Amino acid sequence: MITTQQNQEHFTGSFINGCWVQSTEGATQSVVDPADGSVIAEVADTSAEQCIEAVEAARDAFPSWSATPPRARAEILRTAFTLMTEERDTIARLIVRENGKVLADALGEVDYAAEFFRWFSEEAVRVEGDFRVAPGGDKRIIVTHQPIGVAVLVTPWNFPAAMATRKIGPALAAGCSVVLKPATETPLTATYLMDLLKRAGVPAGVVNCVTPADPGPAVSAMLHHPAVRKLSFTGSTEVGRALLHEAADQVVSTSMELGGNAPFLVLDDADVDEAVEGALVAKLRNGGAACTAANRFYVHRSLAEAFTRQLAERMGQLGAGPGDDPANEVGAMVSEAECQKIARLVDHAVTEGATVLTGGSRLERAGAFYPPTVLADVHHGHDIIRQEVFGPVAPVTVFDRDDEAIDWANDTDMGLIAYVYSSSLSRAVRTAERIETGMVAINRGVASDPAAPFGGMKQSGLGREGGDAGILEFLEPKYLAVPL
Repeated sequence: MITTQQNQEHFTGSFINGCWVQSTEGATQSVVDPADGSVIAEVADTSAEQCIEAVEAARDAFPSWSATPPRARAEILRTAFTLMTEERDTIARLIVRENGKVLADALGEVDYAAEFFRWFSEEAVRVEGDFRVAPGGDKRIIVTHQPIGVAVLVTPWNFPAAMATRKIGPALAAGCSVVLKPATETPLTATYLMDLLKRAGVPAGVVNCVTPADPGPAVSAMLHHPAVRKLSFTGSTEVGRALLHEAADQVVSTSMELGGNAPFLVLDDADVDEAVEGALVAKLRNGGAACTAANRFYVHRSLAEAFTRQLAERMGQLGAGPGDDPANEVGAMVSEAECQKIARLVDHAVTEGATVLTGGSRLERAGAFYPPTVLADVHHGHDIIRQEVFGPVAPVTVFDRDDEAIDWANDTDMGLIAYVYSSSLSRAVRTAERIETGMVAINRGVASDPAAPFGGMKQSGLGREGGDAGILEFLEPKYLAVPL
């Protein structure tokens, strides 16, 4: 671990009860730069026993932290926001190295991530209750909120800073103590945040971070500890289902932000130029590795040729390569395995009849790179429409009627976000209301905002993060019946 404040690079231990600890047996796991395959650092392989130690540290810290005045908790979170803002370049470059995304995306992520600390510093002092006379006139109804307790937070690799702060921020604002389990591919950003929160004034034990190489047994052990009362998970629907089974044994409250399969609808009255600009943002933010990424493009037949041609031209001009090179707009996929998965999906789409307009094959260079790709002649029901690509691939499907596009948009188990382009706001809103997703972006390529509730319908998740609703995920309402 390098601890020089001005030249901090990596914290490689688990963070338990305010201290950095290595694996009990000295076991480590490699963190790899996906742009060149080099090993960035060796991070502690936290044992299941150490994960339980982290839970118990959080349990012991909970009474004091939950009793800390909301304003004091708010000031600590505000300090964390300030530190993230001051150190944004350092954090962003760390994200580039372990995640592979380009620096512009990493800087955007840090700014977005920091905002969760600021937003929930403000929400900490604004938790509402209720006070009224019961309809029967025999008592007063008082409703307050109490922190739920120790929370286990499990985050993915695609936004290693933002997915952590989106959970840590509301948990700490509510008065909960937490154990963070980041993705094995990207633990360094999480451990950096542990040091940042310590410097912001978070007491020992309130925030802990564990990095087990085999996360399944470790997370299971934590969820079966009686002190754990909350699980907040972001990741695939498949893993989410397994964790829901695990959480059921102890009836642990769960918040789940799961997979997406976002439809992007271009209605016949849309402005094609605006739709293409929005598509570039919705598809290529974070290199397409986002649950909110547009995954399937449904374009009215009258606009399909112009839209597809312009999109292919624009995506074909984008540079793909190492994220630290400002000439590149698309960086490496997070791993070689992830890159191969994308290649297989595209190859299979071609066998099903898709036409490659740009991209479509691995770059002839070392590293986990896949170029921006546009596919035409894709039909609803093709495999690439059914699966979440999680990469810079845009399959375009033609529709003739709005009802057809809406039916196709809803023909999935997922329901996180959708995009609608139309020159008529009322038509776009009517369309949005019929699409079965938790969020809809109208005539824009991004919807995420710390001040708005983020979450999905169907198998895209349970609960909401951000907005007024985010802090409620970590609070229990308590009703007091008081005689008149």
